[in-house]
Amino acid sequence: MNKQTRDYYNEGADCGSTLLENSTAYNKYRIRPRVLRDISLIDTSVSIFGKRNAVPIGVAPTAMQCLAHPDGELATARACKEAEIAMGLSSFSTSTLEDVAKAIGDHPHVLQLYLFEEREHSKKLIKRAKRAGYKAVFLTVDTPMLGRRNLEIRNQFKLPKPYKIANFAEDSDSAAAETVMEGASSITPNAEKNQQKTSASTKGYHDGKQRRAPNGPITFHTHAPNPTLCWERDIGWLKEQCAPEMEVWVKGIATAEDAFLAIHHGIDGIVVSNHGGRQLNGALATLDALPEVVEAAKGKIPVHVDGGIRHGTDVFKALALGADFVWIGRPVLWGLAYNGQEGVELCLRLLSDEFKLCMGLAGTIKVQDISKDYLVKIDKSGFISRL
Repeated sequence: MNKQTRDYYNEGADCGSTLLENSTAYNKYRIRPRVLRDISLIDTSVSIFGKRNAVPIGVAPTAMQCLAHPDGELATARACKEAEIAMGLSSFSTSTLEDVAKAIGDHPHVLQLYLFEEREHSKKLIKRAKRAGYKAVFLTVDTPMLGRRNLEIRNQFKLPKPYKIANFAEDSDSAAAETVMEGASSITPNAEKNQQKTSASTKGYHDGKQRRAPNGPITFHTHAPNPTLCWERDIGWLKEQCAPEMEVWVKGIATAEDAFLAIHHGIDGIVVSNHGGRQLNGALATLDALPEVVEAAKGKIPVHVDGGIRHGTDVFKALALGADFVWIGRPVLWGLAYNGQEGVELCLRLLSDEFKLCMGLAGTIKVQDISKDYLVKIDKSGFISRL
């Protein structure tokens, strides 16, 4: 990767403490292995959206994958098909959702969705996803505003030509090379007014009397953040648009209170996420947030988790703490940059092999056997406690 792309993919918000803690949270736990069990036949598979998934791992939706490799999301989709692993696609991908659906075939794929203030844009995207066979939308709910990512601002990150935000190419041709600084939270009101005079796309704002929605060609930094999004008004509308073909999940839950609300409003599933540490710096690491969300859900809806997962042992620990499934983001991008489809296949194979090895050495042969009985937690003083 060039420096601009590497910084864009790898950076977290502000000083990056939440980004770091997403990974280091796994070091708080140790595995309690059981022995003298017949582990000669280990089954790592799970069911997701009615299909067999080779491991309880999916490829998380990450934007603009052509920055990592010219084949971008298509290479990732082909690798997922080969590995029998579910894939999430970002709304702001550099390949169309239809092309990605063709590349992954009938293996489960989901669409990560930003619900725009101008509903018609989202409505069109949902209709296309239904026709293309997507199993669910993962509504991102942790971006009412965009977190501050200092390297993006410093690098004046742009999506280089010839790449475009493919799902909105018709709307966004003139804005394909959007600049992060235009959307940065540090823009002053006067600078924003000047931007609106000169830029093809403008952010939404409140004029003191009413909310003015973003306008112009769709770009991430003008249209993705939606400060008006709320449970009472928007979830019911989204479920109506997605039914009956697609489930509605919320991605970005980190508390028991919001898990209760998700169930109350008929959400089909939860992804415990903090946007890869790119939004609220100082928020809980996703592994630390997971137990209270699992406890609140009480098995009524599935709970998945993403963020900071780098090894098969991390997958095991997340499942032991109650997650039904995990999603992997940055490691897939690194594999994609390394060697396209083959690089993604290598990444997924390494994680899958590590997870199977961990299962066997811990004394489990089925994913359903993994529970908190297999973990202890270590405090700062080095003392351990059973869960």
